[in-house]
Amino acid sequence: MAIYALGKKIPRIHSDAYIHADATVIGDVTIGKHSTVWPSAVIRADYGTIVIGDETSVQDGTVIHATAGLLTQIGSRCVIGHLAHLEGCSIADDVLIGSGSIVLHRAVVESHSLVGANSVVTNDMIVPSYAMALGVPAKIAPNRVKEGTFTAIVANYVANGKQYRTDLRRID
Repeated sequence: MAIYALGKKIPRIHSDAYIHADATVIGDVTIGKHSTVWPSAVIRADYGTIVIGDETSVQDGTVIHATAGLLTQIGSRCVIGHLAHLEGCSIADDVLIGSGSIVLHRAVVESHSLVGANSVVTNDMIVPSYAMALGVPAKIAPNRVKEGTFTAIVANYVANGKQYRTDLRRID
């Protein structure tokens, strides 16, 4: 695993989290229980702080960054899709961030909501609970997500993390 301290900024990763060997975690990062970080993901907290809750999946190629003045916070039971970019934003519990999407400074994505694939949630935007944010820039489609919509996906990635911890082996 590529896990780095930067000066006094040392990642805090729960012992039950799974961080793939090809992911990178740097600096003031906290990752919760049963969360997973997949290949080529970069979580870099050199200027600010990044907090990721329990049972959250950070998928392949995702970039999560923080600024000197803006914490990047991701709740529990979230799915952060492949190639997403999150910076200086707040993602509540039980959220799906679609593949290739971008969530920028001071944006807030409230619980039980979805940011569609390749969508851009711009600075200061709020995505209300149970809404979808779709497009570039994202437009809000209210009351489109039902509670529990992402439960099976979250459980799948928790199970994947457990399997990878025990069964993944490099063969070349």
